[in-house]
Amino acid sequence: MAPNNTDHIHVGQDGWLFLKTGTNDVLGQYERPEETTELVWQWRSLIATRERRLRALGILYRHVVAPEKLMVYDHRLDGITIRPSASPAYRLLRNEPPPRRLSSPFGLYAAWRRRRRWRETCIDLVTPLRAGRDATDLYCRTDTHWSFEGCYYAYAEICRALGAEPRADLRDRPSFETDHDGDLGSAFDPPRRARSRTVMIQQDAVRTYASPIVEMREKAGLLHTLHVGAHVVYGNAKATDPRRVVLFGDSFSHVMPYMLTILLAETFRELHFVWSTSLDWGYIEQVRPDIVLTEVAERFMVQLPDDTFSVEAYAEERFGAELAAARA
Repeated sequence: MAPNNTDHIHVGQDGWLFLKTGTNDVLGQYERPEETTELVWQWRSLIATRERRLRALGILYRHVVAPEKLMVYDHRLDGITIRPSASPAYRLLRNEPPPRRLSSPFGLYAAWRRRRRWRETCIDLVTPLRAGRDATDLYCRTDTHWSFEGCYYAYAEICRALGAEPRADLRDRPSFETDHDGDLGSAFDPPRRARSRTVMIQQDAVRTYASPIVEMREKAGLLHTLHVGAHVVYGNAKATDPRRVVLFGDSFSHVMPYMLTILLAETFRELHFVWSTSLDWGYIEQVRPDIVLTEVAERFMVQLPDDTFSVEAYAEERFGAELAAARA
């Protein structure tokens, strides 16, 4: 039997596994929050700048953080404790700008407007996920990502923040259960597994575009290996919400048809997903969406996005040689 490479994993209660270190030092973000104070403020500034620029273009902007599993299920940890209030996601939502003297009613009103806009722009998933964590498993026990139920919770909160009606019927689509080892359970030898429900969500949405790397790896059965630079578009003639949405996100959104992307594609008339936490302003200006939504996993908040990003240029640089070799 090969030795386990599991030093980065915390084994919690009742089969719950948690990422505790890794390249983003997840636990350290909770133990030493002072080290990321400036970074959290940089995120606030970036999100506020995005909101102003998109509002000037007539585009609604919302930002959402996928909370870290150990923050949502901290009561399932075994022998370690964290302070949920130290979470970067929580601090991003709750931290108010430093107080300053406001000498006029206009100044007070302007400050109130800024705070209100901030609370509207950043969608809170921390509160609903922690509130609902004991009703069902909102994260896969052997994976860092949320379960279908957790993804649906997030989707419903996002819809409400966008002024859309969540589709309750998505929860009743055909489904099956498997023993899932995930990105944490697979590190053990033998793998640790837990029951997981997969829902076949796609019904009305039709994928109208997939970037070359998505098409190539899909044909090879390697969709699960995709990362930054993947790009898909869905159309949905049956959608009751006529708006066009561009989603910039990561593996919590994913091109595979069981995460956040397909839930939104079943809801809105047109959905574009670009795997990137940075905005591609050229793409936004080309598509002219009604809504821009950004999603980022909490552990990746240690990296501030670079909004000079171009998905086309990035895909060519990262995947160009692989695609050329496949065509040869």
